[in-house]
Order: sequence, then C-alpha cells, then structure tokens
Amino acid sequence: MEAVPPQLAQKSSGSKLLPIIAGIGLYLFTTGVSYAVFNSLHIAGPSAGPVTEVPTATGRLNIDPGEPKTEICPTNGQKYTKTERESWEARRPLAIMIENHLDARPQSGLSSADVVYEAVAEGAITRFLTIFYCGVQAQETQVGPVRSARTHFIDLASEYVFPLYVHVGGAWAGDAGETDPRVRAKEQLSQYGWSGANDLDQAGIGFPTFWRDYERLGRTVATEHTMYSTTEKLWEFAAQKRGITNQDKKGQAWLDDFTPWQFTDGAKPEDRGEGKNIDFDFWSEYQDYHVTWNYDKANNQYLRNNGGEAHLDLDNKQQISVQNVVIQFTQEEGPVDVNKHMFYYLTKGGEALIFQNGQTIKGSWSKKDRKSRTIFKDQKGKDIQFVGGKIWIEIVPKGQKVNS
Repeated sequence: MEAVPPQLAQKSSGSKLLPIIAGIGLYLFTTGVSYAVFNSLHIAGPSAGPVTEVPTATGRLNIDPGEPKTEICPTNGQKYTKTERESWEARRPLAIMIENHLDARPQSGLSSADVVYEAVAEGAITRFLTIFYCGVQAQETQVGPVRSARTHFIDLASEYVFPLYVHVGGAWAGDAGETDPRVRAKEQLSQYGWSGANDLDQAGIGFPTFWRDYERLGRTVATEHTMYSTTEKLWEFAAQKRGITNQDKKGQAWLDDFTPWQFTDGAKPEDRGEGKNIDFDFWSEYQDYHVTWNYDKANNQYLRNNGGEAHLDLDNKQQISVQNVVIQFTQEEGPVDVNKHMFYYLTKGGEALIFQNGQTIKGSWSKKDRKSRTIFKDQKGKDIQFVGGKIWIEIVPKGQKVNS
C-alpha cells in the first residue's frame, strides 16, 4: 500500500473529525431522548405496553335522555333502553378477573359490573369474577387490575355460555408438576374449548388492548397489580381480531343456551325491611378481607366495605353498591398444593342467604354441572326472584359465621 503524504493525511483527519463529533453528539442526544421516553413509560416487558397510556372513558352510544328504559338485562334484570339492548345483543358477556390484594385497591370498573363473584384465590386473598354485559354499553369502562385465572371462577364463568374470559395467565401444572390437577386453570381453559377464541389471555394479546399502569394509585406498586384494559378495547379485539360476536361458528346465539335468573322490581319504601348490616370474613384471621354490606333503605341498595373501609371504585370515586347480596356457602378444600391454591365444590349445592329489599331470605343453591346455571331457591323450593339491578355473590366457606 502506498504511503499517504503527510499534508494529505493531516487534511483528511481534519475533514473526518467534524462528522465524527456530530455523530457522537447525535448519538448522545437520541440516547438521552430515548432514555427519557422509556423512563416516563416504565416499559416493563415486551407485552406490557406504556404504563401511562390510560384511555379516557368515552360515551359509545348516542342515547336520547327521554328514551324509556324498558329492556330487561338478561344477566341481572336491570332495565335499559332499546338502543343499549341492540348494542349488547351483538356481543357476548365479558367475564373479567379483577384482584383484591391490598395493593390493588381501589379497583377500576367494579361499580359497573352486572354481576360480581368473590372468592378466595389463594392465601386468604380474595379475587373477583366480574360479568360485564348490559351496564357498560353506553360508556367505555376501565377495568383492573386484571389478574390470573382460577378453576372455580372458570366454573362460574361457564354459566354464561363461553363468555370472553379475560385474565393474565393462570394456575398451571408448574415446572415440576407441583400444582394440583384439579386447579390447573390454564389447562382447563384449553380442555373446555376456550383457548384461541374466547380466551382473552393478556399473554397472547398485549398492547394496546392491555397495558400496565404503575402509577394508578399515585404510588408505585408491584408489576402484578398494574394490568389494565377497557370493556370497549376487549370487545373490539374479540370482534376485529377473532371474529367473535354473540353467535358461535354455527350461528347459535349464546343467549339461546343461557338460563337467566328470575327478576322483579324493588319493593316500595313502605315494604322494605330495616336491613341489618351483613358482616363476615372469608377466613376469620384475615381482617384485610373482612366484608360489611350496609343497607341504605332510602335507595334500596347495599353499600360495600372491605377491610374496614368503604370500598370505592377508583375511576368514579363511588362506593360500590348493589341491589342484591348473596352468601353462597360452599365446601372449601385447601390449600391443595405448594402454591396455596384453593378448590371449591361448586356443583355440590348447599345453603345460601339472599339479601334484598332490606330483608333476609334463607335458601339454598344448586349447580348440576360446570356449564349449568347456579340456581337459588327459598325454603319453600321456589326460585329466588332477584331485584332488577346489580348482584354480588360471595362464595363463603361452609360453616363460616355471617352476622346480619
């Protein structure tokens, strides 16, 4: 190779120096910007998504304020407009897992669910299966923190004829097969025919249908308490990405196979009882999950307290209120494995207490098999007629004391 003359080498070095300096400056600038952006978003993994992406709830339907509420919701008997009915009839229910860990409170969306089931998930910590169908047609609703699937909640969700089951993973066999086969929820979803269609597991969907919000409570919480979505995003994903509507592939509407409960209007003020407070624990030694329902006679509703405090919805700051509270006494077994999972005999039947109109009805419950509807009856064997409105069902261990 020929030697470069000294004067040419000096000129060449000087001409190259400026682009190099500029390149370094550009690199530092872009790196700084990228760091600032990622730091503000708290990216926590490939499927987590930006945690500051908190969609603002927006109205969906243009409902005439004068439109009468004449249409009965099949899931809880509450009355809505014809416009809302036409909207929900094109969809399937959402069955969403929402957690109740201390770092999950207050949650988003609980006050808007048609029906809520509460039971211990593991280690005395309760979890909610929330059914969204009629009550959120006119308004997009945030839901969360979304948490993992459990067998007993799948058994309850099955009553709604393959609803869109929304969760973040679930109990599985484990690397060493240490999870009791009866509570391997992820495997069961596949066995029951949910996987790949009506199973809306966040792990296979990701952002923007799901995202993490680390600052939802104004303070940082652990990753497992941060997963969010909205009712509209979930319905939109199901329809656009998976082609799921109210009908299955054979054109059969889910409502054709659904068994609704019986409903009635609420009692007139003069016919309402005084409604003593409903007070109980799931596990007596864990007061953080102690529940009290206080009856509001004037508005014929029950107001929820959880862990000694009013249970609020984070987004609307309202205390959770329902028209019906059910205590479903159920045989509980567990923990059944090293992961402290619980198993519930939800097809055996048992005693129940139904609270409505400020009155207490002693009754029973039965569920023939996983897909069958849980039926509640009074002591005379007649089906319970629920007051049209929100229903909250507490799955309480058999023999647990309930004060009312």
